[in-house]
Formats: sequence, structure tokens, C-alpha cells
Amino acid sequence: MTDQNPPAFNPHAFSEQERAAVYRAIAERRDMRHFSGGTVAPELLARLLNAAHQAPSVGLMQPWRFIHITSLELRRQIRALVEAERLRTAEALGERSSEFMRLKVEGIEDSAELLVACLMDGREAHIFGRRTLPQMDLASLSCAIQNLWLAARAEGLGMGWVSLFDPQALAALLGLPEGAEPLAVLCLGPVSEFYPRPMLVEEGWAQERPLADMLFENHWGEPS
Repeated sequence: MTDQNPPAFNPHAFSEQERAAVYRAIAERRDMRHFSGGTVAPELLARLLNAAHQAPSVGLMQPWRFIHITSLELRRQIRALVEAERLRTAEALGERSSEFMRLKVEGIEDSAELLVACLMDGREAHIFGRRTLPQMDLASLSCAIQNLWLAARAEGLGMGWVSLFDPQALAALLGLPEGAEPLAVLCLGPVSEFYPRPMLVEEGWAQERPLADMLFENHWGEPS
């Protein structure tokens, strides 16, 4: 029996194979903590950063700034900041402290490349789209990080977003100007394998919730 109502042709759609690749990158992206060393070719790193730079941004403010960490001493200092915050987080978690301390939370000294993603200074001058929602600068940077993440997965590289650090301490370490803020320490590089599910699910720390729990219709709390 043939379909009586085939979908209308959309001239703007990618091919079926291209669409499948996009959805595969989204589905298989993982927040990686385990890296296998190796290297990332300079031209590949440039391609990934250009993908990040093509992200949408509110008012075209492009608030992202990326610091490429090439100093081994800086890597060690950044890892020390993360370790200090890991201990403070464990203390704040109370009864889950021991469970948390067993988790691997970063790959700073193991990954081939290390980047710090920051919000630029002078963001208050950008009002378009931010007058009532100033946090849209953070949303724009997050889009750039997601672009980088998906492009890395398509290239077969792992990436991990580390947010366990004191932002003021990291800003001072990296010489950020007043008003600029570090948002993410990004570990990037080859991995021996990708986690089949998010690592925190694999480790029993948390469980994913279905989309149905988060989708409402017309008003908050009304099931779609």
C-alpha cells in the first residue's frame, strides 16, 4: 500500500545521509573525561574553532573569547584550581561526598588540547536582545561551545566541559580584563572510545529524564 500523502519536497533540506550524520553527532556527543593523549593537527583545531565562531549570538555581539592553553605549567595550575573546587564541592554534597570523589571530573592533563572559553569584557554596551535578558551573552557563548562539541564529535575527537573552578581565581591566573569571565575549561583530543551513555549515567550518579517530562503545552505543567 502506497503512502497517499507523501511529505512535500523541501528544497532546503539536506540529503537523507547528511541529516542522519547531523542527528548522529547530536546523539553521540559525550562530555568526555577520559582521553588517550595524542595530538590535534593545527588545521583541525582551526576548523573546530571556526565552527564555534559560526554560532548564533544575540545582537551579533559574538561574546566568546577562547584562550588556547599551550603552557604545561598553566595546565597544572588550572588543574590545581579544579581540584580545589572538587574538594569544596564534595564537602557541600554532604552524604554523597564519597560517591562524588570517586568520579573522574576532568582530563586537563590527559587531553591533547586545552581551551578556556570566556565571556568578553564590555558586554554592558550590547543592549540589543539583552535589555531584559542580559544572560543572553552566556547563552550565545554556550551555543559556540556546543558548535565546537558537535564538530569535534564529527571529527572523532572527544571534548569535556569542566566547570569546577573559582572563576575569579581562573580569571586572575589567565590575566582576564575586568568584566571578562571564564565559563568553561574545555578538554579536547583523541579518546580510546566514547561512552555509550552519559558518564554520570554510566557511573550511577544520575538518570536521564525523558523529553515528555519537560514538554508542556500552552501553560507550565500542562502535558503536551
